[in-house]
Amino acid sequence: MAAFSLPSWLNRRPSAPQAWCRTALASETSLEACVDALQQQLRGSTGADLALVFVSASFASDLPRLLPLLRQRLQAEHWLGCLGGGVVGTAPGTAARELEQQPAVSLVLLRLPETRIQPFVIESQQLPDLDGPAEPWRALLGDGAAADGTSMLLWIDPSFSGINDLIAGLDYACPSASKVGGIATPHSAPHGSLLFEERVCSGAVGCLIEGAWGLDPVVAQGCRPIGPVFEVEQAQRNVVLELSEGNRRNTPVAALQAILTDLSPAERELVKHSLFLGVGRNSFSLESGSEQGTSAFLVRNLVGVDPRNGAVAVAERMRVGQQVQFQLRDGEASRQELRQLLVRQQHRQPEPLAALLFACLGRGSGLYGHADGDVGLCQERFPDLPVTGAFCNGEIGPVGGTTHLHGYTASWAFVVPRQAAAPDQPAATSGCEELP
Repeated sequence: MAAFSLPSWLNRRPSAPQAWCRTALASETSLEACVDALQQQLRGSTGADLALVFVSASFASDLPRLLPLLRQRLQAEHWLGCLGGGVVGTAPGTAARELEQQPAVSLVLLRLPETRIQPFVIESQQLPDLDGPAEPWRALLGDGAAADGTSMLLWIDPSFSGINDLIAGLDYACPSASKVGGIATPHSAPHGSLLFEERVCSGAVGCLIEGAWGLDPVVAQGCRPIGPVFEVEQAQRNVVLELSEGNRRNTPVAALQAILTDLSPAERELVKHSLFLGVGRNSFSLESGSEQGTSAFLVRNLVGVDPRNGAVAVAERMRVGQQVQFQLRDGEASRQELRQLLVRQQHRQPEPLAALLFACLGRGSGLYGHADGDVGLCQERFPDLPVTGAFCNGEIGPVGGTTHLHGYTASWAFVVPRQAAAPDQPAATSGCEELP
């Protein structure tokens, strides 16, 4: 029998599914009108693995109706989200926006092939002992919690008791996982602030992301250092009594007074209402020129001053030997820091599919003097990148290799591929796809 060739279409291997991100943003005054607008913007979107929904506090009383309405109109395997003081979102064909203190709903649909997404919900009474084994903590998250390369999204209800214990326990359970999220906004309605699959709940919700896709965290604390790095010589709980610089010792107030003499009049004015303390960790590299730089300090509020002995109280438990540095927060410092972090992220490969932003309520127009401050800086480096998220009552993200609860911070999560695509697999779509 003569040899013959098969048609070329029979020799082709089936192409692997393609990753995609589709976002929508609605700012109508009624919940139903917002859902209609989201459906219109996302028409034709099917097969999403994960839907993330962020809702402004204006719709707090309507929150239990939101997921049933969305799930009737749109398809996704898993649904998560939270209530925020405002939302961040991207409508198709437009630039990302920050909508503060107004009715709005932001939605992102993600299709992440070869990736396992494992949602979880945690109640406050479930928390295991931090001094016990890690297994009970991992059991809260389900299988795969300890896998290398895992990422975690996490939102916590403001009524949750033991927020810092929860964050520490999750670090204990899966120390290698990048964790990003925030604290939802409080409200007076008789239900929680979190969205999980078909219901509203309190406690904490989130998901593990494991496989071909994950999250790159970027935490912008929005401060710049003033004065030298000190070492804590005396401390009681959260009160710093004495600092040293080389062989010189002084009270924190006296050390700050010496710094003030070298500041400009504008900087001295900032000290009156925008002064913080950067607290170092033993694991941090605080050497000049290190990759972490000033971001190696965990920025904390100064919550009190004792004029009798020159001590200061800090919103963090302090210990002798820690390195500290006074910090000033203003719009220009925040711009410079975030620009530097985004340049570093831009140089990472490969290009992100989307970005999630969880920003403090104290940022936005109140910090920058205009709307869209954080997302505008992101668009300088990633012009077509869709951004979604919320303004939170506290932000979650890693600093110095440990996850912390922050304030006045922008905590970013860039959705990135964890492994190169196979030769027959198309590259991931960057940005939003055009819908039919």
